Amino acid sequence: MTPSRLPAAERRAAVLDCACRVFSEGSYRGTTTAEIAKEAGVTEPILYRHFESKRDLYLACFEECWGRVRSMWEEAIAGESDPALWVGAMGRSFLESAEHRPVISNLWVQALAEASEDDEIRRYLRDHMREVHQFVADVIRRAQAARGIPKDRDADAEAWIFLAIGLLSMADRVLEGLSAQWPEIVGSRRRWLTGRDLSPREKKSFALR
Repeated sequence: MTPSRLPAAERRAAVLDCACRVFSEGSYRGTTTAEIAKEAGVTEPILYRHFESKRDLYLACFEECWGRVRSMWEEAIAGESDPALWVGAMGRSFLESAEHRPVISNLWVQALAEASEDDEIRRYLRDHMREVHQFVADVIRRAQAARGIPKDRDADAEAWIFLAIGLLSMADRVLEGLSAQWPEIVGSRRRWLTGRDLSPREKKSFALR
């Protein structure tokens, strides 16, 4: 018996899921579409039916990974009843995610290097990071409207700082322990945004990240 063929949408999703993993474990330049096709169990012609080029597939991986992280953050916010802790819940969910953080962290770090030599990737990454920033800034504004964060905090600036800390966490991961001060870093931001300290449980969680 021959295996049934996947519908086009499912096959595209399977190729994209595989590409996210393969690109994140390797690099944009060092990874070939032949490798991805083999890992996904399809031929290269099939891969190119869904993605016009390796770059298109690479950029689609960012969209896919960002969608996953955005959903994770939305779930973290929905699970936190205190608006003052929404930003912290997002950060904690990212740092603790064994599924999403390694993949998108590696892709973001790679793309920063690729952007210096590829105009299309640079333009895409700039717009992509602005989209991520806008999401975070909107969460901060919602928290301010709910009186969880003081109105005088600049939501746009705070969102960029949030992303900067995320980039630091990526560097920390790649360099294997660049900073051991995560409870202090996160605690300092918490006090500035909300006037509160981390709980003992949170301090322990960030110390063990």
